[in-house]
Amino acid sequence: MTHRIGIIGASGYTGAELIRLIETHPKMEVMALVGNTKAGSSMSDIFSHLSHIKLPNLTNFEETNFEEIDLCFCALPHKTSQEVIGQLPKNLKIVDLSADFRLRNANDYEKWYKETHIKTELQKMAIYGLTEFYREQIKGAKLIAGTGCNAALGQYVLRPLISSSVIDFGDIILDMKCAVSGAGRAMREDLLHSEASEGVKAYAVGGTHRHLGEFDQELSLLARQPIKIQFTPHLIPANRGVLATAYVTGNSEKIYNSLYSRYKDEPFIHVLPFGKMPSTQDVRGSNYCYIGVVGDRKQDKSIIIGALDNLTKGSSGQAIQNANLMLNEKETLGLQMAPVFP
Repeated sequence: MTHRIGIIGASGYTGAELIRLIETHPKMEVMALVGNTKAGSSMSDIFSHLSHIKLPNLTNFEETNFEEIDLCFCALPHKTSQEVIGQLPKNLKIVDLSADFRLRNANDYEKWYKETHIKTELQKMAIYGLTEFYREQIKGAKLIAGTGCNAALGQYVLRPLISSSVIDFGDIILDMKCAVSGAGRAMREDLLHSEASEGVKAYAVGGTHRHLGEFDQELSLLARQPIKIQFTPHLIPANRGVLATAYVTGNSEKIYNSLYSRYKDEPFIHVLPFGKMPSTQDVRGSNYCYIGVVGDRKQDKSIIIGALDNLTKGSSGQAIQNANLMLNEKETLGLQMAPVFP
């Protein structure tokens, strides 16, 4: 059986990444591409690297027949996403890649996104899309809230350590290096090549980054007590990739064993041999996440480094992984391509 797929917001980076991945998926076929600002255009007009793929032209949302779609990916900005999803057929399976349904509490959404949530009934039914930790709930869900790419990587690094209580919950520092595609495709002066290349800069410093809402929610729920990490992201002059460096208090061997035992049977998360560190190049263009652990020279201080591709495992690849579960297909279907190197 081939599943009929729709993509809303197909003209952005995550939309293009979804198409790239679905092209080699044996059980999915793209039947509808929605993009109001690019309606009437072909995907090859927008993304020349997709010119060889036979795809429908983009259409307006109002002109699209979603009754003929089995599952829809929604790759729109927050706020817009909830408005659109609220108009979709009630029986349609949806994987949302925006931030609109990640936070369970409407007040938390307003705090971090400065918007009032207008679809709280959908917010309550949404399942958080961190596949490896919500797998069973995702299988029977109608609406999945895809995670933030930074939030996903940080949780892959930290969740097993909190579950096993091998680190000090009050002493967690997370430093991230993030590629420019994480900011989306919209024109911004600070993302122009002449302004973003040949430099690295911190942003959202001092606890203002929106993904902290996800960290607060998920890590506190896991620990059954409030957890607030220190988190600083940095923009790097690269197209793809996120590299997380976590500084924690805890025995490095216990930390390694905790991560290894949790992920040894996971198809997409690979814990490297002790002392070996991953890089963004190791996972480029793939749905894999690599994690490394090393002990610090200071006693009981450890460093964990994780890497993933923000457009794949951090977004569109994760979305397809979740969709596979929702459609009762093998979770790894269409996602086991090796990373691209160099």
